[in-house]
Amino acid sequence: MSAWFGDIYRTLFKIELAVMFQYRAAVVIWLIGLVLQPVIYLVVWLTVAETEGGRVGDFDAGSLSAYFLIMMVVNHATFSWHMWEMGYRVRSGSFNSLLVQPLHPFHRDIIQNMAYKVLSLAIVLPVTALLWWFFEPTLTPEPWMWIALGPAVALAFLVRFFFEWSLALLAFWITDTSGLNNLYMALFFFLAGRMAPISLLPSWGQAIANALPFRLMLAFPVELLMGRLTPEQVMDGFLTQILWIGLGWLTVHLVWTRASARYSAVGA
Repeated sequence: MSAWFGDIYRTLFKIELAVMFQYRAAVVIWLIGLVLQPVIYLVVWLTVAETEGGRVGDFDAGSLSAYFLIMMVVNHATFSWHMWEMGYRVRSGSFNSLLVQPLHPFHRDIIQNMAYKVLSLAIVLPVTALLWWFFEPTLTPEPWMWIALGPAVALAFLVRFFFEWSLALLAFWITDTSGLNNLYMALFFFLAGRMAPISLLPSWGQAIANALPFRLMLAFPVELLMGRLTPEQVMDGFLTQILWIGLGWLTVHLVWTRASARYSAVGA
């Protein structure tokens, strides 16, 4: 079974990568947005720090630069867009062909996500290096932090993917999910540490961010690499990520069973 999945993943990955190559201009446009947002936030917070005497909260200019540049790369590695497409798939009937395939649709979405990121890394990494040179961030991680970063980012991607795919499935019951998607993104911007480091939020905001999975989707790997977490906190973060992944997988499984049945009934 594992060999069968491996062959399927390799074949679909090649196909999706070839498709992405056909939309190179669109990939570049999407990347501009992914790069501009964190740079704008960084400039704003650097300005705030300058007016506050060089620091804001527990961040100085160098650590702010490191936070937002690392966050930009981690966000690129973990984001997904399928919750924005699910409504169109349902309304247009494009799910018809997916339902008859012997592979759950979320596998194809994961592969599509990976193909886009492999292709776009050729732009993201040089841009990050240029911004790193320009803003001069301060970062001195220990070797174990680099080792732990890979699993932290991979688990963050899975937490985010399952959570957002579960949200996307609401399109089978709600005609237009754009309002829910926008509400989710507003919460994500604040509680995942994208607009500002979580430690700069008020205490009640930090409590909410730590109770919900948002921080584990983005801020956790960034804080890890910046040396703001102890090894015990990192292990706790890994365990919590795994718990959220399990809950997300269960949610997708249960909701998909009902959603596909509803879709088939309506289509019939």
